[in-house]
Amino acid sequence: MKPIRHKFLLITVRHGSRSAAAVAASREPERRAIRKVLVANRGEIACRVMRTARRMGVQTVAVFSDADRDSLHVKMADESVNIGPAPSSESYLCGDKILAAAQRLGADAVHPGYGFLSENARFADRCAESGVLFIGPPSAGIRDMGIKSTSKAIMSAAGVPVIEGYHGVDQSDETLRAEAARIGYPVMLKAVMGGGGKGMRIAMDAAEFTAQLQSARSEALKAFGNSDMLVEKFVQRPRHVEVQVFCDHHGNAVYLFERDCSVQR
Repeated sequence: MKPIRHKFLLITVRHGSRSAAAVAASREPERRAIRKVLVANRGEIACRVMRTARRMGVQTVAVFSDADRDSLHVKMADESVNIGPAPSSESYLCGDKILAAAQRLGADAVHPGYGFLSENARFADRCAESGVLFIGPPSAGIRDMGIKSTSKAIMSAAGVPVIEGYHGVDQSDETLRAEAARIGYPVMLKAVMGGGGKGMRIAMDAAEFTAQLQSARSEALKAFGNSDMLVEKFVQRPRHVEVQVFCDHHGNAVYLFERDCSVQR
């Protein structure tokens, strides 16, 4: 594929997903120009977005917490807005504050960077409702990829090989235990929501299954507000390989080759 030369590449797919074309076509293209973008992030992530925006002649708005008042991303931006105290729950994760700042300063778009609100489907919806472009996947894509059981179902339907497992609706202990026996130990228990390794446990045999299930459910509920689990065959000595895909609203797509993320673990 030849390089894309539109103002921003709008979709990053870090997990298994529908085809890039299907994701890009899932909502109507927005063809208005981006003249000012609010970067809803901090630190080096925000700085990278701002450097690119500057090269493209796009004005930038920084948001910052009290702790980041003197940070480089604030100094780099054309305008900046304080959005609250240091805890991210009171600043960078407050979508209402960020969207209000974007509207007040006339930003055409919000770039979430990664982390924080980048995978928040409700925030993407709120941006669309407010007429502010969310530079990222459509909310439907965020929801589909944010729920492991849903993303596995999409991959299976598309004929993509997936690890042997159970990702059904019935979440009773009895059903999950029976599925683990069918799959064969050792098995991996995974929270269907969230990520970062939270809500994940390995059950090496049937004797420890119940204790590991309870532990995984408890952690998942505290971290994500949802205790649903999927059960997979545990792969020993795996390789973690990712492919990043970027698409825009005009049907263009480019992938950035594969990278071995196993070294991160």
